[in-house]
Amino acid sequence: MKNVVLILFVGLLTTGFTQETKAPKVQTIEVKTSAICGECKERIENTLNFTKGVKFAELDLETNIITIKYKTADVTDVQIKKIIADIGYHADEVERSGEAFKNLPGCCQDPNAKCAVKKKE
Repeated sequence: MKNVVLILFVGLLTTGFTQETKAPKVQTIEVKTSAICGECKERIENTLNFTKGVKFAELDLETNIITIKYKTADVTDVQIKKIIADIGYHADEVERSGEAFKNLPGCCQDPNAKCAVKKKE
């Protein structure tokens, strides 16, 4: 009887150490972008909010940081940054697509353009 209890105890102890910690199903990241105006904000938010797995995306033009809540089973942070870069904006360390940047409206390319939101000094 003692052997059975000992074997069960060791079995339970062993399974506790070998179980992997599961990644959270929903994660939130903040990504620094090169967005400069309301059109940039709308373009990025619309693209991300209609991306499979993205639950929420909102860009703060004061800080140029986009907050994104996403399902880890459907999309990764690397994929999200690539999507932003493919629209024409820098996304943290991911460089924007030059071709996509050229296709952005003039105000989204030039921080001194009329529609650009002025940064607080």
